[in-house]
Amino acid sequence: MNLSILTLAVVLVGAPVPVAAADLESTFQSLKDAEAKGDAAQVKKLAVETGAMAKAAAAEAAPADADEKQAWTDRVKYAQDVQSYTEYALYAVAVKGPAATTVDLMSTLEEQNPKSKYLDQGYGTYLVALTETGASAKIPALVEKGLQNLPENEDLLLVAARNAQAKQPDKALAYANRLVAAANKHTRPENIAAADWDRKHNISLEYGHWIAGVIHGEKQQYLAADKDLRAALPLLKGNDAMMGPALFHLGMANYNLGKMTNSKAKVLEGAKFSEDCAKITGPYTEQAWHNAQVMKTEAGQMR
Repeated sequence: MNLSILTLAVVLVGAPVPVAAADLESTFQSLKDAEAKGDAAQVKKLAVETGAMAKAAAAEAAPADADEKQAWTDRVKYAQDVQSYTEYALYAVAVKGPAATTVDLMSTLEEQNPKSKYLDQGYGTYLVALTETGASAKIPALVEKGLQNLPENEDLLLVAARNAQAKQPDKALAYANRLVAAANKHTRPENIAAADWDRKHNISLEYGHWIAGVIHGEKQQYLAADKDLRAALPLLKGNDAMMGPALFHLGMANYNLGKMTNSKAKVLEGAKFSEDCAKITGPYTEQAWHNAQVMKTEAGQMR
């Protein structure tokens, strides 16, 4: 954040600085100093104090006198910028600290503004920290609450989809579709490295398409399964635990689509996916091998 704009230039030249503005500037400077030092305890304390002061200042009623409105507009804008910085300070120190500090500061940020863009960026780190501190039992409720305020957050949607996949497939499918839509919509924030953003983007698409594709396959929705799993396939390389189910359902989807359209090529493609699945040791190995033999036999009988 560019701090140079956060000055008291909004005060009219030659006019005395109001006590409230002076107090806000003082606590704001202290917060900047604490954030620069990485002092988590002071950042938490000062972010809460400064945030409350800035919120009150931003709520200042508009003056009736037109001559005073520009100064009022500048004061409100300054207060809003300070308020945003308090959220940034909590986030910046949280993501660099140990897990316990991350949980403490991110939960403070969540209380301060549950719709903060910095909370949106930091939820992934927050969720990992909760697990590392032995508080993973809190994650489901946190995810549900977080999605009410940040419905396109990829980290929350990913956890929600994975948690629901086994016992609530319809709910998981809805989350997975939202995850893919969010990943395709979002662009990289300036403060996130390109490599980190690409990794996060690919994980969202990988799991979103994979979860959706597997569920579509289980529901015998073959066209949708084929579309999602083909999108996931390039991202699954090296991950046999996910590749196995993807290839199995791709095999079944293409076989059935081939039968529906009398396409020998599709049936053979289903056989190839099934053969590739059979090469991966896992719960689908034996059935995939059997499926491949049946598919090739049936393809041989087609014109």
